[in-house]
Amino acid sequence: MTQPLTVGVHHVGLAVPDLESAERFFVDALGWAVVGGVAAYPAVFVSDGTVMVTLWRVADPSTAVPFDRRTNVGLHHLALKVIDEAALAAVHERIRTYPGVTVEFAPEPMRPGSPVRHFICSMPGGVRLEFATA
Repeated sequence: MTQPLTVGVHHVGLAVPDLESAERFFVDALGWAVVGGVAAYPAVFVSDGTVMVTLWRVADPSTAVPFDRRTNVGLHHLALKVIDEAALAAVHERIRTYPGVTVEFAPEPMRPGSPVRHFICSMPGGVRLEFATA
């Protein structure tokens, strides 16, 4: 077997309709840090110290078409890892009432009998995020 030519994810880019509200969600709700940006793009780079997410504003938010996970090719969701069930519960509690967030379901086993627990939500702007235990 050959060695993989890659070593993990450098960053993930998400197109958002409202750059400021997306940035505030990652910083205020999740405790991430702003690690850069490009005002002319416009984009903001946020990180939890392990992964970086590039948030960039779509050219014209008023005409942007929301992603439909059942009909569009592209990012279905971004799954972020938490260290344990207590951390998963803390994230759920913090974001379930955060403005612009829609929680699809509360923390539950990933599948029957799985030790991995998770939940899925849509962050402000509609991008789907999953939070899962390690």
